[in-house]
Order: sequence, then structure tokens, then C-alpha cells
Amino acid sequence: MDSPSSEVSLTITDVGFGGKGVARHAGKVFFIPFTIAGETVTAQPVRSKKSFVEADLISVDQPSPDRVTPECPYFGHCGGCAYQHIRYSRQLEIKANQVEQTLRRVGRLEQVPMRPIVASPNEYGYRNRIRVHVEGGKAGFYAHASHELIDIAACSIAAPEVNEALQRLRKAAVRDGDYTLWGRDRSAFFEQTNDAVAAELVRVARESVRREQALLVDGYCGAGFFAKRLGDLFPEIIGIEENEHAVEQARRTAANHERYIAGDVSAFLNEVLVAHDPGKTTVLLDPPAAGISPRTSDILLSVRPSEIVYVSCDPATLARDLGQICRSSYRLEAVTPVDMFPQTAEIEVVAHLVAT
Repeated sequence: MDSPSSEVSLTITDVGFGGKGVARHAGKVFFIPFTIAGETVTAQPVRSKKSFVEADLISVDQPSPDRVTPECPYFGHCGGCAYQHIRYSRQLEIKANQVEQTLRRVGRLEQVPMRPIVASPNEYGYRNRIRVHVEGGKAGFYAHASHELIDIAACSIAAPEVNEALQRLRKAAVRDGDYTLWGRDRSAFFEQTNDAVAAELVRVARESVRREQALLVDGYCGAGFFAKRLGDLFPEIIGIEENEHAVEQARRTAANHERYIAGDVSAFLNEVLVAHDPGKTTVLLDPPAAGISPRTSDILLSVRPSEIVYVSCDPATLARDLGQICRSSYRLEAVTPVDMFPQTAEIEVVAHLVAT
């Protein structure tokens, strides 16, 4: 690693996935947090690699008209949010562009049928849970790009009842460690973090799937978040989930046409698909950030269910997987970004694929 150099004046040309502004200087790409395309800034290089430099923002010399005052007093120090300095409408434009460009570059997809990004009804106060760290009497989040713990009295993107839970935690004598705070009693299994946008995610999925299909296979189904909300559209539903406790929860509330399998998707997907008519089968995939395995891709390409709805929390792994699936057997019908996490660099995506 090269030693940091003196301050430089830079013009921001783009905002990369992860939220850092992009600039070019002296033959290298610079990444500077808390900046917006079009701005001229002064930055201090802190880490230099062969082809890029990471730098801290020193000052904004020519601000963008999209620059706003952050609501959170911890913004810029706390590592939780990346975009509070950007007007929300511009945040949406940045995220939609990042999704499209990632699918083109990583997935090598020539045609990306983008649909309008789905905004969150609430720009702040939307999170129904947060995970905080407690250490040495402090309760909060780690600082930007470090392990310094920032003592947080309230989180601007958390719902009021979650901040009430944070206040109770701060007053209690708890041991050092990590704590997940909910606004109310919730399931112990994975649920979407933004209730209002979760409803929009279901709406996009419902509008995507074909009607008169015989089977929905819900891969990585958790406790049945999508399966149970799309259940009225399919005469048969089979969910696959490796978390056995989540499967038990799904089974406890299952309708007669629902069945849930405890195990890895790649181990059971082929067995399920070959036992049904692929021409009448919809596969919904909602994998973790790592995406689907090569084995799962191979099964889909071999059996070829008539459509796939892929819900992703990581555009890069989505692009990798779509590049594989769309190479021969599927056409990418629609790509819909969904802003589950305003003020952060995270983005959900719903991709709809149909067999060719």
C-alpha cells in the first residue's frame, strides 16, 4: 500500500455501488464518500492501490443542487447511511442507474428492460428493526470505515417504536454484545425490514407472475413470506428453505395447497421440478446476498420452468446469475428496482425471466 498523499481537487463524475463518488485524477480512479456527481470537492487520499485511491472528503467546493442537509446528527461519522446528503429523488435515480449498469457490465446483458424504481413511502423512520452493538456503556453503530463504536441516542431511519426500544436498551444494564431491536413482537425468522416497501415488493411479484400456472416453487422461502402472499394465484405451492425452524413456522400456518421442504435449494429443486410440468411452473428465488449456486443455475437451465422471478438484495450477484441463466434458455422480461432502504446504498431488485 502506498502512503497517502496531499489533498487534491476532484470533480465527481459518478456514484458507484456502495455509495462513494467516483473521480479520476493522475491516471487513477478516486472513491470519495458523501459526494454527488457534478460536484467539485477537495479530498485527502487515505489508501492508494495500483489503479485506485480511497480518499476522505475534506470540503465540497461546488455543491450539487441535489445536496441537502442530512436529518441525522451522526451522518458522516456513523457507518449506517451513505446518501442522507442527497435529495431522495436523486437517490432513486442513482440506484436505478447502478442496477442497470451492473447488469450490463457484470452480467454482460445487452438488453436490460428496466421498469421505474419503486420508492419507499417513508424516506426516514421506516426500519422495523435495527441491530446495535453494546460496548463499554455505549449502544450504537460502528463508525464509517472503522470499528469505533458511535453512541447513538436515536436512529433517523428506524421507526419510532424501534427507537423506543433503543432507549430502553440504553437505560438497561446489559452485557456487551449485539442486540436486535424490534418495534413490536416479530417472527424470529427473516422478514423484510421496511413494511411499506415489503408490500410493494409483493405487488411487483404478483404483477410479474403468469396466471393459470399450476405450481409455484418458492426457493429460499424462509417462513413463507412470498408463498403465503401469492398463494391465491397457484393451486399448488412448494417452498424450499434450509432453516428448519423457519420451515416449521411456515408449516404451522400452511394452507392445504402449501408444502414446505427443509433443505438446501440446490439439493431439492431438481426433484421438485421434474415431478411437475415445467411449462406450468413458476420459480421464485429470494436468495441471500451470495445469490444462487452454480448447481441451482444448472437445474434451471436443464428443466426450464416457464418463468423465474428472482428477488435480489445484491445487484452484483444478481447480474452474475442472470448472465448465466439468460445466456441461452431465458429472456429477461423486466427489471424493477425497489428501494427497501432509503438513505443507504442498498437496493432490492425484482427480475422477471421467461423461458424461450
